[in-house]
Amino acid sequence: MNLILLGPPGAGKGTQAKVLQESRGLKQLSTGDMLRTAIAAGSEIGLKAKVIMDRGDLVSDEVILDVVAERMGKPDIKAGVVFDGFPRTPAQAQALDKMLAARGQKVDAVIEMKVEDEVLISRISGRYTCAKCGKGYHDSFAKPARPGICDACGSTEFTRRADDNEKTVRDRLNVYNKQTAPLVSYYTSRGNLRSVDGMADINHVTDAIGHILDGVQR
Repeated sequence: MNLILLGPPGAGKGTQAKVLQESRGLKQLSTGDMLRTAIAAGSEIGLKAKVIMDRGDLVSDEVILDVVAERMGKPDIKAGVVFDGFPRTPAQAQALDKMLAARGQKVDAVIEMKVEDEVLISRISGRYTCAKCGKGYHDSFAKPARPGICDACGSTEFTRRADDNEKTVRDRLNVYNKQTAPLVSYYTSRGNLRSVDGMADINHVTDAIGHILDGVQR
């Protein structure tokens, strides 16, 4: 099965992709991870991407699709894949369809994780992590049991990502709404888009996605 998780930054795509990898054997694929792996491996495509990235330029759709195709040719891709944050534009979606068709495959399901912008802003701008062990916390939703002390390791030092602030999140959402949101129409027209409430409890989202995939596999 080839699955796409669609949704704005902070919707929980990465979390659900990891669940699907563990529960259904679908390999989680994100373009960032695939690019880093290709570069580290020193493959022809990886070296090409490295030259572009070292110049500070954006990697083209063509190179990204080559990286995706290379990764999907690896032997550990058996049960299928779950694309996390890819494709990002209708042009990438069309190129992915073409690449999969050449392999005798297709996108089996696209699951949109719907979350309101203001909820996402609250989710992301409130995140912080333990500087020692990396355990994640949130100002409102996941505070340490003892204020200022990490539950996991007892450290009193915490960090926040520089881009986890309201302005940056709003900018990222604007980019998503302009470039990626049109994929909803693209996949709706192909009849394989389903939606889940991304604002629900994580376990409820997991169950909803599982129910959809059970129906697709039948």
